[in-house]
Amino acid sequence: MELRPGLRLRSAVSEAEFIVIRALAGDVDLRCGGVAVVAADAPVPDRPDLAGEVPDGTVAIGKRYTDESGRLEVLCTRSGAGRLSLGESELTVKAAKALPSSD
Repeated sequence: MELRPGLRLRSAVSEAEFIVIRALAGDVDLRCGGVAVVAADAPVPDRPDLAGEVPDGTVAIGKRYTDESGRLEVLCTRSGAGRLSLGESELTVKAAKALPSSD
C-alpha cells in the first residue's frame, strides 16, 4: 500500500484506527495484528482464518508509532487489539522529546 501523510487507516482484525504522520516512499507493508491495514473507507475483507482469534498486543489511542529509522510515523486515533509492524519488524512507541530544564 502506498502511504502519504494524512491517510486514514484501520486494522482488518480489530477496531484500531490510524493516521499517517510521516510516510515512506513506495509500497509499504504496514500491518496490525499480522494482517495488512486497509484505508479507513475501504471495506474490510472477510477473514475466516482469523475468526475467534484475538491478535497479540494492543495499540493505544494518542500514541505515535515509528519504525527503527524514524521515517515512518503513525498516530493511533482509536485503540484496538494487535501490534503494529512494518513487515515483520514491530513498530515502537515514539518517546517524547525531553524539554530543557528551566533552572
